[in-house]
Amino acid sequence: MKSMTGYGRARMAIDGREISVEVRAVNHRYLDVNVKCPRAYNFLEEALKKAAGERIARGKVDIFVQIIGNSTDDVIVKVNIPLAQHYLTALRSLSEATGLANDVSLLTLAKMPEVLTEEQAEPDTEKLTQDVVSVFHLAADEFEGMRGREGEKLADDVRFRKQTIIGLLEQVEARAPQRTIEYREKLEKRMQELLSDTTIDAQRILTEAAVFADRTAIDEETVRLRSHLSQLEQMLCDDKPIGRKLDFLVQEMNRESNTIGSKANDVTLSKLVVELKSEIEKIREQIQNIE
Repeated sequence: MKSMTGYGRARMAIDGREISVEVRAVNHRYLDVNVKCPRAYNFLEEALKKAAGERIARGKVDIFVQIIGNSTDDVIVKVNIPLAQHYLTALRSLSEATGLANDVSLLTLAKMPEVLTEEQAEPDTEKLTQDVVSVFHLAADEFEGMRGREGEKLADDVRFRKQTIIGLLEQVEARAPQRTIEYREKLEKRMQELLSDTTIDAQRILTEAAVFADRTAIDEETVRLRSHLSQLEQMLCDDKPIGRKLDFLVQEMNRESNTIGSKANDVTLSKLVVELKSEIEKIREQIQNIE
């Protein structure tokens, strides 16, 4: 299980360039990848989004790319032949006019302004994309490691909450039958007070108690809640993204606890249900961080 929150960074020198990639992510309902790089390298965005989608299922992901230095293959030296010829003609004229020796060398001519110029060639986008994506995967490895460690902590906390819920559920199941017995005794006592001079119909009391027990029965809800808790444990052991499934499962757990609460009709049970719902809510808060 992995958290949606994570950070990873990698840096590598490739072909005269220093490539740095940072990956950061926070919670998000879906996968939202944003690539931030120098404008000249906007062609990297699609490849990086694709690479991120292959490794990350959910979260708001920001990828920062820095490229420092240029490959020597991307530099072109141009020679301005017409300008060099003009310089040479001018120097010859100067030699004739002054009577000085014409000792112009190739090196002298090459040093003249604008004779030789450097230009940045269009980079090999395919090769550069491969290089940047390879550095991204290194950053993603660190990113995944951090998310995995955080995910383990989240799983431990969810399991702790699950055990607390099981303990509360056992108390609810133990209290439910006692509640019916107490209701029958209370009903019998009340009828004795109202009908002190009349024989009490025991069958009627049993019937009323049975109706009460049927109306407030929570067996189905507790069985389903236990089933949800079992599924929760199975999901925590899954190696696939489970955040959305867990979110749905916790909604169902909350639904069952609400139904138990509506049928409680008992102070003790109501208090137990409040605690139970509180633990379910804590699980719901935690799974918002799970991929």
